[in-house]
Amino acid sequence: MSVTHTHHDHGPRQGHGHHDHAGHDHGHSHAHDDHGHGRSHGHGHHHHAPTDFGPRFALGALLNIGFVAAEAVYGVLGHSLALLADAGHNLGDVLGLLAAFAAATLAKRGPSQRYTYGLGSTSMLAALFNAVLLLVITGGVAWEAIRRFFSPEPVGGVTVMAVAAVGILINGATALMFVSGRKDDLNVRAAFQHMLGDALVAAGVVVAGGLILLTRFVWIDPVVSLVVSAIIVWGTWGTLKESLDMVLHAVPPGIDPDKVRGFLAECPGVETLHDLHIWPTSTTETALTAHLVMPSGHPGDAMLAELCHELKHRFRIGHATFQVETGGIVACSLEPENRV
Repeated sequence: MSVTHTHHDHGPRQGHGHHDHAGHDHGHSHAHDDHGHGRSHGHGHHHHAPTDFGPRFALGALLNIGFVAAEAVYGVLGHSLALLADAGHNLGDVLGLLAAFAAATLAKRGPSQRYTYGLGSTSMLAALFNAVLLLVITGGVAWEAIRRFFSPEPVGGVTVMAVAAVGILINGATALMFVSGRKDDLNVRAAFQHMLGDALVAAGVVVAGGLILLTRFVWIDPVVSLVVSAIIVWGTWGTLKESLDMVLHAVPPGIDPDKVRGFLAECPGVETLHDLHIWPTSTTETALTAHLVMPSGHPGDAMLAELCHELKHRFRIGHATFQVETGGIVACSLEPENRV
């Protein structure tokens, strides 16, 4: 058995287990992504973002907590469901930012005997929590908006416009804090999309307030609320689906498993391969394991290290582990593709 490690100390390190089968030579190669991120939508140039967005999550949460309080107060005083709808949405964002901040903090912890991959996967749970919470809040707002059509209440147009105008500034400034990392991390991208969406929605609320002042049509308020709800659902659905896929260990978007399999199969000395698994270990890192059948024998540490290097730069897979089998008389129990 020959083991080679290509280890880069950038970000949380991960542990892993291997299957051992009697009668085989085994070679294990391990690689970690040295860019601080292991996944993106595509295989082009790398996008280098700050590795720690924790302080930005915390600052964004503080800004939005103050704004949520203001929206809630003036929404009640002004009888504005549009403001209350946006307050509920922003409250979801605050909780999501706090969850993302907690996940970013936990992800810094290294592997332990119990959590051998560290706690990077908490970032996936934070993204899922954020998406589910937003949809639940939005459902309640939409229900109240429908009720308001049958029981309209007076709305303070000036109040709506003034508070929403502040929201454009708060949400816009918060969105700018996440521009640089939106292509590399689901949590950062979700925060950016929600904050930018909030700024646009706030602009819509300003317009609605102006229309109410001009027309005195109070039904404009629940209409804006329903539009706000539709925008939230539209923007959140993709985050919900992607975060759920991550929690279920689906192959990350932007990685074609057939291309990865083809690349490995074309490596010199590889007759066939099986037990190929590709899954996210966090919102920024991806892992791979595979059994390579190489009848000519162990390929050597240099080749395995180069294989890990190519996977990292071609597919953004930063944690690869291989088991080399020489094709002896003992069959691998994990060879059928439907085995896990």
